[in-house]
Amino acid sequence: MPGYDFSNLSIMVVDDYTPMRAILRGVLLALGVGNVADAANGRDALEQLKSFNADIVILDNMMEPMNGIELTYRIRGGEGGTDPFIPIIMISGYSELDNIMEARDAGVSEFLAKPISAKLVFLRLRTVIEKPRSFVRTQDFFGPDRRRRPLEIEQPERRDSPYEYDGEKRQEDRPEV
Repeated sequence: MPGYDFSNLSIMVVDDYTPMRAILRGVLLALGVGNVADAANGRDALEQLKSFNADIVILDNMMEPMNGIELTYRIRGGEGGTDPFIPIIMISGYSELDNIMEARDAGVSEFLAKPISAKLVFLRLRTVIEKPRSFVRTQDFFGPDRRRRPLEIEQPERRDSPYEYDGEKRQEDRPEV
C-alpha cells in the first residue's frame, strides 16, 4: 500500500490450518513485511516467541491444543518472557459479538473476521501502528484499553459550586441536625 514501509516489521502468524498460514504469510510479504514467522498453535507460538522478536502477533482463535484466547492471556501475562505489550490481531470465522467481546476482554488489540483480504489486513496493521491504545491493568484485566472512543457526555455540570477536595466536608455539605 502506498506510503507504508513494513520492511522492518516482524510478525508472528499463529494458525493451526496450514493453508491459512500460507495465505497470511503471502499477504504479509506482499505488503512488504520484512520478517514473518509462523506457528501451528499457541504452544508452538509461545516457544518461538522466546527467540523471535515479533512486533505484532496475528492469531486464529480456534486452535488445538491452545486456542487464541488462551494464547492472548499468556502473552499478556508475559509467559516465557514474551512482551505483554505486543499488539495482537485476532482473525476468526467466529465473529459474533460474544466472540469479539471475549477476544477484547482477553486483551486482543484488533479483531478481523474471516474471510480476510489484503486490504483488511493492511488496515488492521495500520491501526495498531498509527493508533496504539494505552494499556490498562486492573485486578482482573491487562491489555489495551477496551474503550475505542472517548466518552462524550452532553449533560450540563450538576454542581452549583466547585467541590473542595481538602479531606473535610464543607459546612454546606453537612446534614442539618
